[in-house]
Amino acid sequence: MNRSFDIICIGMALVDSIIKGFDPNPISASGYRAASGSLNVGGEAVNEAMAAAKLGMKTGLLCSLGKDAAGDMIVSALQNCGVSTELILRSEEHPTPVTTMFVNDDGTRKSITNGSHRYNFHPEKNIEQLTDARALILGSMFRAPFDDPQIIHEVLSAAKANGQIIVADTKLPNFRFLKLEDLKDSLPLVDYITPNEDEARYFSGKEEPEEMADVFLSFGIKNVIIKLGGKGCFFKNNKESFLLPPCNITAVDATGAGDNFVAGFTSEILRGATNKEALRFANACGAICTTAVGSATALKSREQVLEFLA
Repeated sequence: MNRSFDIICIGMALVDSIIKGFDPNPISASGYRAASGSLNVGGEAVNEAMAAAKLGMKTGLLCSLGKDAAGDMIVSALQNCGVSTELILRSEEHPTPVTTMFVNDDGTRKSITNGSHRYNFHPEKNIEQLTDARALILGSMFRAPFDDPQIIHEVLSAAKANGQIIVADTKLPNFRFLKLEDLKDSLPLVDYITPNEDEARYFSGKEEPEEMADVFLSFGIKNVIIKLGGKGCFFKNNKESFLLPPCNITAVDATGAGDNFVAGFTSEILRGATNKEALRFANACGAICTTAVGSATALKSREQVLEFLA
């Protein structure tokens, strides 16, 4: 079946206000210093869509944006990367989310969200368009719009009925708190779930990657990928399990590394790679992302990743 897109990403879109090298010692009654400050487009679905497009995938994005300057900034960045923006919903009632992010010298980070991050738009109203792709990436399972069991089930059911590969990236909940049990009817529809170590620990209640993966598999998910940051990644399904080591690189900013990882993995799976081959490529995408400030700065092309691996 011919599809208009290789990948459609759905999820949160926002602007990150990234403050790097924050000095907690005030220089005046209300003044502080930092090494740098920058504005970058972000949100899991945005990061994944931009990375997938750079890697040569025909990519579309469904997200909700306000009719404001932050929304204009995101649309412009997406179009510059070759991402189709025709599915984006824009509203004067809901502002584009802006996240303040503090990045430490070692690349780790803390973020501050607000009420605009909780708007639960309804992607099931775009079902016919959403299924017009070979793969569907849920950019933020357990956060809006995928913090509603009904929305999750309707989207995944339609995707699976249309033969799509479903990749569910996850986030720790911030406004509405769901457990795996709340999604027991939907999780068997997921082909790949990609939590990071903290998320896997939170949802599984386990400490070791293999035990974490077993919990996800017990809910019917076909393949589990646990992103371990500086320790690489762990993969398990009902046939095999393995740990892939990280790429040797000095991190500047880890923002969006997991999203670049997911885009890299999905794009290689669509090209016919094995799970291990696709994860090796994904590790490289995540590593490259950390070499510059911002989630969409360092990764340029598939050729760049292949040269990095070589």
